[in-house]
Amino acid sequence: MVLAEPRTDAAEIDPVASEPASDPRPSRLWRPRRVLVTPAALEHAHGRAMVARAEALGLPVERLAANRLTGLRNPDPRIAYREAKATLAIVVAPPTKLKLQPIPPSADWRFDLAEGCPAHCQYCYLAGSLSGPPVTRAYANLDAILDNLPAYLGQGAITSTQADRAQEGTTFEASCYTDPLGIEHLTGSLSAAITRFGAWDAPVQLRFTTKFAAVQPLLGLAHNRRTRIRFSVNARSAARYEGGTASLDARLAALREVAEVGYPVGLTIAPILPVPNWRDAYAGLIRDVAGALSGVKSIDLTVELITHRFTPGSKSVLQGWYPGSDLPMTETERSRKLTKFGSVKYVFPRDMMQSMRSWLTGEIQRTLPARILYWT
Repeated sequence: MVLAEPRTDAAEIDPVASEPASDPRPSRLWRPRRVLVTPAALEHAHGRAMVARAEALGLPVERLAANRLTGLRNPDPRIAYREAKATLAIVVAPPTKLKLQPIPPSADWRFDLAEGCPAHCQYCYLAGSLSGPPVTRAYANLDAILDNLPAYLGQGAITSTQADRAQEGTTFEASCYTDPLGIEHLTGSLSAAITRFGAWDAPVQLRFTTKFAAVQPLLGLAHNRRTRIRFSVNARSAARYEGGTASLDARLAALREVAEVGYPVGLTIAPILPVPNWRDAYAGLIRDVAGALSGVKSIDLTVELITHRFTPGSKSVLQGWYPGSDLPMTETERSRKLTKFGSVKYVFPRDMMQSMRSWLTGEIQRTLPARILYWT
């Protein structure tokens, strides 16, 4: 199976989601059309600070009478999608968010600064992970979220116990359910977390991955090399699936910027797809990365390789959001697997997986000064 060449009937895909993907310029900072804030969020200094940021940008802020978000559903999934994707809700993270979950193979623990993402990626795994309309929820009780992390120091089963990654210390992943850089101009939460980790005198590492490029607020922070910034990248021919994100060139320029000020950096090559002439396409990506990092001294670069997969639930949601997408999700062309929770997912056939893994890992090792952390 190889993906078809890009389609020309792009109008069949939601224009809100598809148009930015073909724009070679960096994406503009997200400006939600609605900003909702709950009474509980206003009890926190960070919640009030986020409201002030939104108002300073001239965004309409609606102060809700209760702590529930209502009126966001619509029977038409495309309308519900559009309205939710244009909404930022400033809320308080529920107590369950303070009970951290492991996040293999990326890191020891996952913690959330927010939930939801303003991008329009046609393969978005959040479609099968989060329930309800895809509103971006930013958490106002940031101090409680960060104060909770030391209890997990030295725990975990990834970097805390694996000899080949022990130098990373206890790792905390902050981008499982959001892209924290894509909303940083509205929240300031990522800068606060980087600063907190920078002052944490312990073997720890904050990790996040992003498809955005507005790294300027992060460049002057006292990170003390305790935050690894990874950029999610893909072959250029896959860009049409990533609406509303920064261009590959903008991401690679941002990668260089943060590496130059001493951040450990990384690539999340995802989702790996069998695009036409995939070897040439991914070789071009790897060469572009090498060029972007040329001359950067003392670089600490990792690579994570993630193939495309989907579940019946995520496929249903994504096809409702992007009915004209040509993203390949035909079950008969995939291998059926069971997750550790007993649910079904569809991955590429074994022969294709082995071929792509062997070629990509070899090309990375030949071209980049990088450690490959995992393939999945």
